[in-house]
Amino acid sequence: MKFTWKVIGVVMLVVALFIPGIKGGFLLDDGINIIANYVLYIEQLSFDNLIYAALSFHDGNGSRALPMMTFAIDYWRAGGMEASTFKTTNIIIHGITTFFLAFFFYRLLILAKWNEQTSASVALILTLVWALHPLQVSSVLYVVQRMQTLATLFLVLALWAYLCMRQIQLQGGRGRQYGIVAILMWLMALTCKEDAVLFPVFTLCLELTILKFDAVQDVVRRGLRQSYGLFIFLTIIIYFFVILPKFGCWDICPGRNFNSLERLLTQARVLVMYIGQTLFPFSDNLPFVYENYPVSRNLFRPWTTITSLLIIFSLIIIAWHVRRIRPLFSLGIFLFFAGHFIASNVILLELVFEHRNQFPLIGLILAVSDLILFLIEKLKFNDRSQAIFVSVIIIYISGNLINQIYIWSDATRLGKKLTELSPLSVRAWNQYAAVYFDKYIDTQEPESLSQAILITEQAFKNINSPSLAANLIIYKSLYKTVKQDDWNKYFDTLKITNDSRLNRNTVNILRDNYIKGILDDNINLIKALDVLYEKNMIERDEYFITANKVFNSKKRDQAIIFFKRYVEISPFSDVTVLNLIRGLSNGNYKIWANQLKDIERMKLQSIH
Repeated sequence: MKFTWKVIGVVMLVVALFIPGIKGGFLLDDGINIIANYVLYIEQLSFDNLIYAALSFHDGNGSRALPMMTFAIDYWRAGGMEASTFKTTNIIIHGITTFFLAFFFYRLLILAKWNEQTSASVALILTLVWALHPLQVSSVLYVVQRMQTLATLFLVLALWAYLCMRQIQLQGGRGRQYGIVAILMWLMALTCKEDAVLFPVFTLCLELTILKFDAVQDVVRRGLRQSYGLFIFLTIIIYFFVILPKFGCWDICPGRNFNSLERLLTQARVLVMYIGQTLFPFSDNLPFVYENYPVSRNLFRPWTTITSLLIIFSLIIIAWHVRRIRPLFSLGIFLFFAGHFIASNVILLELVFEHRNQFPLIGLILAVSDLILFLIEKLKFNDRSQAIFVSVIIIYISGNLINQIYIWSDATRLGKKLTELSPLSVRAWNQYAAVYFDKYIDTQEPESLSQAILITEQAFKNINSPSLAANLIIYKSLYKTVKQDDWNKYFDTLKITNDSRLNRNTVNILRDNYIKGILDDNINLIKALDVLYEKNMIERDEYFITANKVFNSKKRDQAIIFFKRYVEISPFSDVTVLNLIRGLSNGNYKIWANQLKDIERMKLQSIH
């Protein structure tokens, strides 16, 4: 009970330090996943509303259901899209994870043959370091990463239950009830994020180091060894015969400037960088946006690739060899790399995200702590020296955390910091400008819109991005200062940018803003479609889709311009064109139908 109250004290401290961060607002991917996800906008709690919300994750066909459901509940609870409500929930989740992590560490240290008093004290320290580490800021205060933090919570619960089950087995029982809890918590984690599938790998790490597949009953001991042996065999088969063929891309990969081999090489540098960020978590070492992270093209380009690979292989080999004499160090190393097994593999995900460290950080803290303990033993620190040393570490971690939360607690401050750390990042500059644009939407103050324009123009001087150019058109349209030169610069960026997805997204954004009435330039919008069509980045049907969207909006009277362009680029007597003309005639749009017929006649004359 005494330990429980101390854990509650730790949780209260953690929550208190994170609370100032609720003022930071939404950012980046919060937009597409939460703000623009209107399925989450529920007015009353009902089974149907929650189910629809749970299945609304845009990339996952119903995956990550639990976090999506909680977003809807937050919207209902706040009566709108109030960022502070969402962030408060994230902080509560972090506090709950902190609570159960302490009990996981305590159980782990007991099974590692530590005495109860030392286990309790060290478990509290480890928990505090994990919960207050500055790397947690981008997981906890970035609303959409609730997907990660909830997955971590349930994985911690599953691992705690697994340790309880194994402790009973080491004492001669079976512990089935804890085994059931472990499976249920694992299933809950899988509803939050796909890489929770790694839970059996994490338990294997426990068996290889602390638990050693041991049990009093022979049947349990044999079952463990056989089960994990079969698991390792099946994992190898699935990886080489399913994962690599299905997800590996070894040549030109759509939407990426790297292939799977280059990604694997790059991840070596990324993982070493994560280790560095864990040890030196200064705000300048945590840029948050990594879209321009350099790709490793081979072992020596850049040279840090081979160096990073040597560091990783050395750590794993050392951990394997000392797993019996320093099991906590080995467990920590295994958990860290196991936690990154999916995100740092052949699947063509984004190269770097800080939040990917939230669970693996548990392992790294274990490994580093065991190294520190080894040094304390060698140097024969007395109790007072140990207390001072631990206090310095806690102050070092919490000081950097407070500074990072200070930055994240103000959207303007964060935007400025992101652009300073990543001056060539389009995402950073767009986020910075969006702070003032959102302020303009709320207040209608021209000064805020002017500032958004200035920031975007500053970025556009050094970054030729269609995203920046498109945003500049939108901002200036609202400010009534958009010129043809702004559109021409946008066309130029479309022509030189080979990222078809990015180009299409910017045109879609401009089209949506045209439909909303923010833009009023259909000719230039059609020119943007023409640029993509000439580069084979869109199909001809995109013109028809755009025309239909305009026709079904308040700008219906402008739709004919888009229908005309669609007919102009279509083959003579195209079935869709003929159906369109027939539909317009039958729908009291005979003048429009006749205009389209004239275009068809002109095409016929040109044929002859």
